[in-house]
Formats: sequence, structure tokens, C-alpha cells
Amino acid sequence: MPRSSPQAVLLVDGYNVVGRWADLRQVCDRDGLEPARRQLIEALAGYSTFQGFDTQIVFDSQYRDTGSSREVITPNLSVCYTDFGQTADSYIEKACADFRYDLRKFQQRLIVATSDRAQQLTVVGYGAEWLSAERLGAEVEAITRRVQRQQKPSKKPSSRFLAHALDPDAQQRLMKLRFGKQ
Repeated sequence: MPRSSPQAVLLVDGYNVVGRWADLRQVCDRDGLEPARRQLIEALAGYSTFQGFDTQIVFDSQYRDTGSSREVITPNLSVCYTDFGQTADSYIEKACADFRYDLRKFQQRLIVATSDRAQQLTVVGYGAEWLSAERLGAEVEAITRRVQRQQKPSKKPSSRFLAHALDPDAQQRLMKLRFGKQ
């Protein structure tokens, strides 16, 4: 069965988010950039699936002498590394400019997650929606808690007897039947 079209495309300025989320900033300071990137990818994998977003995390490769690459993590999440000399901002701006003339814009939303003020103004100018890195973090946390609550097993009855699992009225009727009272 073909995959249905996602309700939105979410472009995430990866290093901007790493610098804005306190837990990722701590991981980056303590263990380096790679573990912080991995933690961001893990956080957005579940979020993207739950929201039904086609999420692309964009990282700069401007200081590495490598070509651009794209790594598909899940059907809803991919990681893009820009070309040498290209910033994540310019990659995102080009994607917004291209989307402006794309017919998908009538069925899909384009959301850009960054706290870079200049980037915010540019993407909104192209007709995309803007989401701050902090707001994205709050949404990811809220969805994670919601999923965890849904996955918790329901409370088991306090007793091993079936009669104790019945409501009080049913217990009374059962007791009357057992003692032969009408």
C-alpha cells in the first residue's frame, strides 16, 4: 500500500536546535557534537511519526570538505548534510523558495524550525510557517509524555478474585444470589 502524503514538511535547522535545547547543549558540551546530533535525531523520529510530518533535519557541512548527503532514518525522518560551503540556512531558504511554486503547497504545510530571527523572516516571506526551536522542544516533550501515558498498562484490580473487579451493585446482587436471598 503506498504511503499517504504527509500533512506537513518540517525542516529543522539542526545546529540551531542543538544550541537552543538545554539538554542537547549539555550533551554537546560534555560529549561533543555527534552525540547531540544523534539525540536530536532520536527525539524527532517519534515526533515526526506521531505528527505525520515528513521531517528533514538539516546540518551544515560548510566546514567539511564533503559533498551533500541525505540519510533516511525512518519513512518520516531524514537527515540532510549540506554541500561544502553551503549553510543550513541557505539550504532551507532554497527549499522554501522551491516550495512556493510547488503544487503540493495546496495540500501540505511547510514548517521551518529555527530560532534564527533572520531565517524566520525569510521563510515566512516565502509563505512557510515558522516554529521556534524552543516551541519544537516543548511539542516534542508533550508528545513523548502523551505516548508514554497511552502505553502505560491499565491498573489491575486490587484482588485476584473476579467478584472484586465488579461494580458495587453487581457485587450486592451476586451476594444475594449466593445466599439464596431474592
